[in-house]
Amino acid sequence: MKKLLSFIFCLLSFVVFSQVKVKDTVTRKAKITYNQNRNAVTFKPETPPLIPIAGAPKPSYSYLWEFGDGHYSKEPEPKHVYKNKGTYKTRLAVTNNYDNGKPPATRPKTLAVNEISSEEVYTDIASIEDQNGLAIQKNCDPIPDQQMEVIVSYQNMENYVADGKLYLFYNEKQFKNDNFELVDFRTYAGEREVKENLVATVNDLENSDLYLAYEEALSTAKKYKITTTEEDLDATLLEAYKTYKKATILEFDGVNPGETRNVFFTHKTTPEMIKDTSATVTIRSVFVPNRSFKNHKVKNLEMEIVTSHDPNKMGSNGSFMNYRLVRFKRVNFKTRFQNNGEGPARMIRLETDIPDMFDKKTFQIEDMYPKCPICPKGEEPTTSCLDTIIKQKQMFFTFKNIYLPGSTQKNVKEKDSTKGFVKYSMKFNRDFHKTKTKSRTAIIFDKNEPIVTNYATTRFLPGISIGVKAGYNYYPDLENSKSYFVGATISPFKSYRFYWQAELINSINKFNLGTTITTGFVTTNNGVRQPTRTTTTLSYSNFNNEIPLLIRYNINNFIGIGAGVQANINASEKQEQYTKIEYLESEKTNAIVLKTDETILSSSKNFTNIKTGLLFDLTIGAARIGPSFGARYVMNFEDNFNYFQLYGIWKF
Repeated sequence: MKKLLSFIFCLLSFVVFSQVKVKDTVTRKAKITYNQNRNAVTFKPETPPLIPIAGAPKPSYSYLWEFGDGHYSKEPEPKHVYKNKGTYKTRLAVTNNYDNGKPPATRPKTLAVNEISSEEVYTDIASIEDQNGLAIQKNCDPIPDQQMEVIVSYQNMENYVADGKLYLFYNEKQFKNDNFELVDFRTYAGEREVKENLVATVNDLENSDLYLAYEEALSTAKKYKITTTEEDLDATLLEAYKTYKKATILEFDGVNPGETRNVFFTHKTTPEMIKDTSATVTIRSVFVPNRSFKNHKVKNLEMEIVTSHDPNKMGSNGSFMNYRLVRFKRVNFKTRFQNNGEGPARMIRLETDIPDMFDKKTFQIEDMYPKCPICPKGEEPTTSCLDTIIKQKQMFFTFKNIYLPGSTQKNVKEKDSTKGFVKYSMKFNRDFHKTKTKSRTAIIFDKNEPIVTNYATTRFLPGISIGVKAGYNYYPDLENSKSYFVGATISPFKSYRFYWQAELINSINKFNLGTTITTGFVTTNNGVRQPTRTTTTLSYSNFNNEIPLLIRYNINNFIGIGAGVQANINASEKQEQYTKIEYLESEKTNAIVLKTDETILSSSKNFTNIKTGLLFDLTIGAARIGPSFGARYVMNFEDNFNYFQLYGIWKF
């Protein structure tokens, strides 16, 4: 018996443990190694094998080294010379391009510099004068639930030592969820975080000059394509706080003329980050060179949300648009590409889809790289230029006579030099529908096989349309019925085909439920039986609340149909029973009426008689927005209460 119980116990244990799924906790890791000679250090990464994506170019790693003294490098194996003795913490961020796994995790490496060599030459942080003294860059595009490094560089371009301020704004308010969480930021020149509260200022604009400045800032719709120099700091900050949910603010002191400094921010993209892989999000930096003045510089960092680190990508800023406000809005599209070859590309051709809802006549180039002029029409170009051809369904961009180095080309150390892009914009057609669109690009380097990008989508926020309606209800099975109503509707704004609609209708109804006539006898005081005729009429008057819920479909701009369910409750009901007793001379049909008695009994009730049913609807007129006329049949589940509804409606 004991052996049998032991066997059963072991069997059950095996079954239970076989049902437990072992969680895979293996994480790819990259290791920092280095070779040090006094204050000169050569770094080298040890990285795990890459996981190729079927059909994609050969996978590769890109790197961002942070040396712990304010310097950084994107070279695979950089050499760095430290200026001073001390202990430095080096960090490495590895990005896996065309790779099917997660980026390798790394741990910082601490090293000590105890001796300065006179043979090694220290180089200051590179000037960003060509970017007007403010630069912002990233190590990779954002992927939900992964980390991303952002570097903000600023330079004192004045001829005196300056004390200033640096802002970094993130998490745009147009998105419901936060896209980024600030994990850490690192400064190397004594920058310190400060707090500012502009909420009160933003909410108290009515009687201030800042309000006008703020409205002007909004109306100009600044894009900050390049680093711009501005003078109205109050308006810039108010506009930034209106656009973004969060900000990190740093103050700095003692920046020498021409000196450049770097600040490093580590952001983690949240799991709730929008999953639209063609959406564009931004981070904005505001640089105030001198805290005593209002002059400042602004720059945006545009990023497309991705699912993998693919440098060949198409994106759009039209992912979540308000349909009411986009009639004259320009929608930006951006196609990025990278030459992953072993040699330079001389010709790059982009074949891009054009959604029908866009007006090709409004097309214009916003920016590009490599920078070059537009090709002359009707001539064979002899210099670098960008040729554009627009057809009915596609647009062709061709970079001609250019030199874009390959990422695996000999002596190419800066991967960013192998990347390019075209950014263009278009307006909507005169009559465009509220539909989602998608387009993608085929990228051809010289005569190689095309690389097809992801789909860039445009979609609209649902928006709310409020409508008012009024009309008449006809009850064919009720006697002497009169019914009028007014109500309101709510639905998505100007939906294209299918959409939902909810209504609240208040109606006043009067009707007779029926009239009955009975005959009988009464005995008089003299003992004589006298014939009688009794007429009884039940009449109702009530105030109804009706709540219809429909699924509607617009056949075209002028005809719409719908079906749904409806609940009906009598908010208040008055019942009257009218009784007339006629005393007759005889039992004959046309007997003379000797006397008549009339009585009226009434009663009132509130919130009674709940009815439910189905409805079918047809509208003719402005089906999506504006005035229309409709007819509806309501089939209640209670007898004698089916009715037709005729109405007019206006949607706003």
